[in-house]
Amino acid sequence: MKIITIVENSFGHEGCIAEHGLSIYIETEKHKLLLDTGQSDAVVKNAEVLGVDLSLVDTVILSHGHYDHSGGILPFSQINHTAQIIMQKSAAEPHYNGERYIGIDKDILELPNVRLINGDVQLDDELFLFSGITGRRCYPQGNSKLSRMESGEKVPDNFAHEQCLVIKQNGKHWLLSGCSHNGILNILDRYGEIFANAPDYVITGFHMMKKDGEHTEKEKAIIIQTAQELAKMNTVFYSGHCTGIPAFDLMKEIMGDKLIALHSGEEICYELRK
Repeated sequence: MKIITIVENSFGHEGCIAEHGLSIYIETEKHKLLLDTGQSDAVVKNAEVLGVDLSLVDTVILSHGHYDHSGGILPFSQINHTAQIIMQKSAAEPHYNGERYIGIDKDILELPNVRLINGDVQLDDELFLFSGITGRRCYPQGNSKLSRMESGEKVPDNFAHEQCLVIKQNGKHWLLSGCSHNGILNILDRYGEIFANAPDYVITGFHMMKKDGEHTEKEKAIIIQTAQELAKMNTVFYSGHCTGIPAFDLMKEIMGDKLIALHSGEEICYELRK
């Protein structure tokens, strides 16, 4: 199994573009796939630098309906016309940050290989997709500015369009999410309902980035409590993108070697811990 961070906010490989976005390339025994595609054609350019042949990708999973995860789909589709592109049906709906549109490019929906699903789907014996995350433990405070359209009006986003990918490989379970808008603890609760255990590895942003000043005391408390809960688990977490450096550093103090940073162009080490 091979996992490479194709796009992330920070630099990790000479010649690779860093942008506010996320794209993860995975090779399993049966698949070559992408989780998300960043916000631009950086996914194509970085893949070329890294020697990843995107024309061989058979599956693209869109974690949720935001531009910084879907923006590379159209550039990708120029070199790969056959990979199925799987998203929740509600990911196609308009999404906003305040007045700014942050949803997907509607031209994506015209691609013939787009597959809209509704709820959990077992793709095969390696790949499973789940949504339906309703818990609100340690809910990310940054969601308060995000909305969706319902009956022609903006309403708070409930992130029903967020889906998570579970990969079963070599007796281990990998859980991948783009931003954990629903909150990583609630995602893990939903995972536990389905699999009755904890994943061995998790790759996700934690949506704790603060762009306008320092974290409030309430936000810091949520970050700390989240890290404390994750530190109790026998799981390794890879995170970056929307986590934000201050939040990552705070979580790292608590989680130690159970938390590893993502960077554009780096191959993820997934050797089993002793």
